[in-house]
Parts: sequence; C-alpha cells; structure tokens
Amino acid sequence: MFLRKNRKSANGEVYEYWTLCETVRTELGPRQRVVATLGKLSEQDLAAGWEDIEALLEGRKPAPRQLLLEKAKATPSAHACAQWELADLANLTLERVREFGNVYLALALWRRLGLHDLLSELMDCGRETVPWAEVAAVLTAGKFCGQASELGVAEEWYARTALEDLSGIAPELINDDRLYRGLDHLGKHKDRLCEHLMQRYRDWFGVRFEFLLYDVTSTYFEGQALGNTKAARGYSRDKRSDCKQVCIGLVCTPEGLPLNYEVFAGNRVDVTTVEDVVRKMEDRFGQAERIWVMDRGMVSEANIDFLRQRKALYIVGTPKADLRHFEAELAEEENWKVVQHGLEARVVAHPDGDGSEKYVLCRSQARGEKEKAMLERQMNRLTEELLKIDATLRKSKKKETDLGKIERRIGRWQGRNPAAARLLDVVVLRDDKQRATGLQLSCPLEKGTKSDLAKGAYLLRTNCMETDPAKLWRWYMQLTQAEAAFRTAKSDIGLRPVYHRKTERVEAHLLVCFLSLALWRSLEMWMLGKGLGSNARKLVNAFGTIKSMDVVVPVRRGDLEVKVRLRTVAKPEDDVAVLLSHLGLRLPSRSKTVQNVVEKNG
Repeated sequence: MFLRKNRKSANGEVYEYWTLCETVRTELGPRQRVVATLGKLSEQDLAAGWEDIEALLEGRKPAPRQLLLEKAKATPSAHACAQWELADLANLTLERVREFGNVYLALALWRRLGLHDLLSELMDCGRETVPWAEVAAVLTAGKFCGQASELGVAEEWYARTALEDLSGIAPELINDDRLYRGLDHLGKHKDRLCEHLMQRYRDWFGVRFEFLLYDVTSTYFEGQALGNTKAARGYSRDKRSDCKQVCIGLVCTPEGLPLNYEVFAGNRVDVTTVEDVVRKMEDRFGQAERIWVMDRGMVSEANIDFLRQRKALYIVGTPKADLRHFEAELAEEENWKVVQHGLEARVVAHPDGDGSEKYVLCRSQARGEKEKAMLERQMNRLTEELLKIDATLRKSKKKETDLGKIERRIGRWQGRNPAAARLLDVVVLRDDKQRATGLQLSCPLEKGTKSDLAKGAYLLRTNCMETDPAKLWRWYMQLTQAEAAFRTAKSDIGLRPVYHRKTERVEAHLLVCFLSLALWRSLEMWMLGKGLGSNARKLVNAFGTIKSMDVVVPVRRGDLEVKVRLRTVAKPEDDVAVLLSHLGLRLPSRSKTVQNVVEKNG
C-alpha cells in the first residue's frame, strides 16, 4: 500500500488531497485501487509542537493557533512561531540524544486503549509527587520496550528515553521505590483492567468473543523466592527446572488479544486449572455459549464433564494414545476432506461414545514424514547401541551373571529413545548357567504397521454442532495465537525471569506484563487494519530509529553571545515516515526552546 498525492481543478483553483492506494492482481495484470481518501493534509494542519503531545498520542487534531496578522501580511507563508537569529553554524552541537520512537508508540497505544483515563479514575490521588496512573504508564512502556526489571527502568532506561518530555516526569523522580509502590497500587485493579480491555477490543477492532483460547505457560524466579507462596518447582517450559516458578493461565481471543490471566502455583498441573479459569471468566463476562479451545494438556474426563454441565462448547486436542480407537478409519482412503495442501481431515464417531460429541481425525503428510524421520533416527541410534551391548556380551570370556546390570544398561538407552523402544523388542539370551550370552532384537510387523498409520495423525474432540471438518480444524488451529502470545511475552516483552519475592508484588509484575502484551497485540491488530501486515517486531524496531535531541545553537544578540537549546525530534527515514502515515501517527514537527545561556559579552 502507498500514499498518492492528487490534484483537482475547480473554478480556476487547484486543490490537493491524498489517497491511500494498494496494488492488486487482476486478470488483466496488476492494477491500483483506492482504499481510502484521506482528504487534504496541508503543512499547516500537520504542524504540531511539543505542547500538542497529548493530542498527537491520542490521534486528535491539535487545536488551531492564531497567526500574527502583521507577519502573515508581510510573508504569507511565515509561521507564527518563526524567529530569526544570527547563528554560528561552525559551533552548532547536538546533545541529549534520547530514544523517542518506541516510547512514543507505547504511550500512543496506552492512550488509545483508554488506560490513562481508567487508571486516573481507579487510582486515587494522594500526596504522591507523581500520580500512580502515570507510574503505571511508565512501567508498562518499559516492559513494552523489553525491560526485564523495574530496577533497570529506574537506574538506566528511563533516563535514556524521551519519556521525561512526553510524560513530564523528571528522571530523578523515577526510582525503584516509587516503581515498586506503583506495582502495589496497580495490582489491586486487575479485574477492572481486564473488563476495560475487553470492551476496548470490541470498540476499536470489532472483536467478537465467540471463541476463547486457553493455554498455560510458566516463568521462573532468580533467587529462592522464599516470600512467594506460589513459587514451587514443577514442569518448566523454559528448561529451568533448577529454579522455582509460577504457572500462568492465559485466556485470549482468536486474534491473540489477551482477555484475562490467572497465576497458579509452580507445581500446579495444567489439567487442574481449567475449572478455575472457566468459572472466573463466566462470573465476570456471563455464561454465554462460547467455544473453548484448549490443547491436549488440558483434557481430562472430569474437565469435559464440567464443560458439559456449564453448557459450554469446546474443541480440544486428545492424547496420542486415543488414536488406537480409530485404526480402521486411519487405514481407509475414502471420506477424507482436503483442508489445505498436505492436510486431510474427517469427522468420525467414537466407537464407545454416546453420540453427544464427535471427533475430527486429521493427518498431515509433512508431519507424517517428519515423525517417520525422527523414528528412523531413534531406531538407528537404539539399534546401534544395543548391538554394541550384544557384541560385548558375545566376545567376553567372563560371562556376566548380574542380569540386572545388563537390563539397566539397556533401559538407559531405551529411555533416551522412547519411540523406538516401543517398537523394538529386546530379549537377553542366557546359557544353561543363566549367564548372559547376547541380545536378541526383533520388531513385530503388527507394531510397525500401527505405528506407520499413526504417523502424522492427531485427533480433536468437540461437542459443536458444526460438521465440516475443515472449519473445526481451523477453529482449533486458532490456539496457535495463544502460543504466539506467550512467545511475544517471553521474547519481546521480557516476562522471564522474575526478580520479585513477595506474592502480591510478583502478581503485580505479571499484570504489567499482561498490559504490555495487550499493547503489543493491539499494535498487530492496528497494523492489520491499516494493511501493514502483523510483524509488530519489525515495526517496533523501525520506530526505534527515531530519536529526539537537543540542538545547541550559538547565536549573537547585539553584544551578547547566547547558546539556544532547541529540543526536537529527528526526521524519520522515508520508510518509517510511511509507517507513521499509515498508522495516523504524527511526530512533533516544531522544536521548542528549553534553555538560553548567555556565554559572554561581546
């Protein structure tokens, strides 16, 4: 997509206006189509200064300013703020270079989600120097920009950004104590924030909440976390079993917009969290007939019965072992529907079911080839090691009598190659004196045949009335948005590790991460709506090139030499300017004088 400048003549006058266009493929070749007419964007309309920051962040047009009539008559193109000085360009310097683009984007998202107004109402003002609502904005902006800890925000990050100019909070007022107290105040309003975000998603993006995706992840602690009652060792998704952790259950929309989350003990099993989350979502948003989408880690008969009792619809994955009930259907080559290239699906009934639910049998050619290659690699590795054991036993003159020692050695390699171990039978050969003389390896044909059928196949379970397997499969695959949200939280936002010790402080820290995730995913939806794709990481990196700085200009005023310090935002590169234009974001186009220093008399 691109912007096009147009000219139109009417009654002898020429008018200019802008249109947003895109290139589309047609039978006659590529053609350009007008997506939207943006109207007239004159330089005067776009001229906004630092005093208009709030209007720019919220997407409002700055208030018009009255031009000086005498200047307008003398030079019609002159701006009211124009000021001419005799400058010494040879000694012009740039100072105080700050990160501007990323924090500007974070605050723009914060305000367009309406979080500044909501928290200003919720967080009562007392004797604090900095309002807690503004502290919450600083905390969320820091997390949005990938800061791992509040201490890092206070000691280093805040001072190198333009947040002082955007928020009006001096760097000396941002310290770790104030940020920690801000966490404590913010953590009390989690439920209200979740309700507000749900309404804002509906208003801004038109999101419908027919589907709710639920998944669980974990984040670990640096330190012993003795003050946190939920910190415990459990299954770590971060491969840090040496650290205590907490589990986080996230509910989001198919677009990946986060709706709610719950913090569980680090040793909590995923399947036991479903009832808590479903009850809280229904208590908060009503017991509507929404479709819950969950992976197989959440599936148990107790959870399925619970969802049925709540009259909830569901699409869930099932354990791989359940495929054994559908061996006949897997062997058939008819009644399969092509969902996409290389993927087929069909709706089947459980042989022992009561007809209240259906199953979707899926098989992927690419996934099957991958699983076969993995199994072949395991079989080769396990066979090679077992043959080594066999050769050792046959060559040894002193036969091994401790069969338990041999079995433990075999079991060690079987544990490293579990898929191959299920297919390969191993028997220890013995002589008349019960001494080990070798190994006998075999792979029954029946086991191999069943294994080949199951390669690339998986099973979904649902009580929805829909009978089209393609639709049911697509609904389930929306769960990848929840997984993508977790990846964003961990790789871009810096969810891990957690350095806090107190339970309430940790939950408040996770609330900041949740709000930052809401900003990040809202940015992706915003980009999609503007035809910019959904790669928010690339856009954030592009905005990171925008800097603010002080231009120090030595000027002469009569007999005095004065240094004028002008705070300005660097002009973005052309590609970044296009992104700003598409998103409707405008930067301050005028500098402001922040300091005049008299150097010496002439």
